[in-house]
Amino acid sequence: MNCTTISADIISYTSLTDNTKRMIETNIKQLLSDLSEKYSQQGFYGRMVQGDFIECAMNSPTYGLRTALLLKTYIKSLKIENKKKNENTRIKYFKEHAIRIAVAVAPLSVLNKEEGIIDGEAIYMSGRAIKDMTTSDKQKIVIKNTMYFCNEVEELQENFETIFSLLDTIISKCSGKQSEVLYLKLLGMNEKEISKKLLRLQSTISQHSSAAGWNAIEKSVNYYEKHIR
Repeated sequence: MNCTTISADIISYTSLTDNTKRMIETNIKQLLSDLSEKYSQQGFYGRMVQGDFIECAMNSPTYGLRTALLLKTYIKSLKIENKKKNENTRIKYFKEHAIRIAVAVAPLSVLNKEEGIIDGEAIYMSGRAIKDMTTSDKQKIVIKNTMYFCNEVEELQENFETIFSLLDTIISKCSGKQSEVLYLKLLGMNEKEISKKLLRLQSTISQHSSAAGWNAIEKSVNYYEKHIR
C-alpha cells in the first residue's frame, strides 16, 4: 500500500537570526501538531530534526500535495526580522521560497508515531530528493526549483512533477499576506471566515486570493487528490 512522506528543509536557515530560528521552530511544531489532529484518520506524523529539517508521513497518498502546500505557505507567511539593514541574497531566498520540499508516494515498512519511527521506501525517496538539492554548504546558491514529487511509476512522475513545478513558480511570487490567505484556504476556510479571522475586509481577502493564483492552485490540488494512487 502506498503512503505519503514529506521531507523539507528551511532555506537559508543559517542566515536567520537566533530569535527568528526559535520563532520558526515553535510555529512549525505547532503546525505539525495541528496537522496531526486534522489528518488523524490518515495517521499523520510530523517532526522537526536538527532545527531546520522536517519529516512527515501519512498512511494515505491523498493529501500529500495539500500538506506540502500548507507547510510552504504557512512558513512563507511568517514575519521574520532582518539580520541586516540591507537584506542579503540568502534572506531573500527564504522570503521567496521558505522551504525546499519533496513529496514521495511509495510504501512504508514502519510508521510508528509513538516511537517516532518512519522507515521504508517513501521516506528514503523524499529524503534523497532534498539531500541532492540542498545548498546549505555552498557559498553561492542558485535555486531553480523547491518542490519535488517522487514516484516510481513513470506516468505519475511526469504528470505530477509538472504540476509541482508550476505550483512552485506560482507560490514563489506570493507575498506573506497572500501566502497566509492561501494557507487558510488550503485548510478549507472560505473568504468570509478568513476575513473574520484576519480582521480584514473580505474584498481584500478576495484580492489576495486572486493575485496569488488560488484558482489554479485549487484545481491542481483537487486533480492530485482525485488521481493519486
